[in-house]
Amino acid sequence: MKILVVEDERKIAGFLSRGLGEEGHRVDVAVDLAAARSAVDAADYDLLLVDRMLPDGDGLSLVRELRRRKIDIPAICLTARDRVEERVEGLSGGADDYLVKPFAFEELLARISAVTRRRPGTDVIEVADLEIDPGARRVHRAEREIRLTAREFDLLRYLAENTGRVLSRTRLLEAVWDTTHDPGTNTVDVYVSYLRAKVDKGASRPLIHTVRGVGYVLEDRPR
Repeated sequence: MKILVVEDERKIAGFLSRGLGEEGHRVDVAVDLAAARSAVDAADYDLLLVDRMLPDGDGLSLVRELRRRKIDIPAICLTARDRVEERVEGLSGGADDYLVKPFAFEELLARISAVTRRRPGTDVIEVADLEIDPGARRVHRAEREIRLTAREFDLLRYLAENTGRVLSRTRLLEAVWDTTHDPGTNTVDVYVSYLRAKVDKGASRPLIHTVRGVGYVLEDRPR
């Protein structure tokens, strides 16, 4: 999942970036409203974590603005303000949840999971008996739920969005890890092996295929 953290306190922003990155998410940081607006206009995010007290205004104004523009990115407000009235204001302003500082990182992860689960994707991706719900971040094959890490899900989703198209390792690194890494890295190969063990294991036929010397493709091939 790609997350934008809008936070001007360097220690908190670094803590969130590191922690969410270790969970497999891709994280960008904006230190004020202006930078956040530019980031949202330039990239597609799956979630916003927005501090309310920013140098150039209230972070909730960004959420309100996005809702007026019919941009429905899930948003969680992070703030030191703990008055009930302010929490109500945040939720009424379009935020999906409201978390008061200081908070436990485990609670933040639970809130993120709940918020994204409440917003299921309208377009479930189907390849043979494989079903991927991007909004709920859930995967089923032959009615069996498959539990994936955040990075595994992002890789499978990208392969499924390009069903039948052979994707090079470099392209997968750029799309899923947001980097090209070293040309000799085996990161993609390792994660594809993880996916195969979870998605193809025990299935009637594999969906993830290797195209030698090129990359990988997800497709339902006839026997």
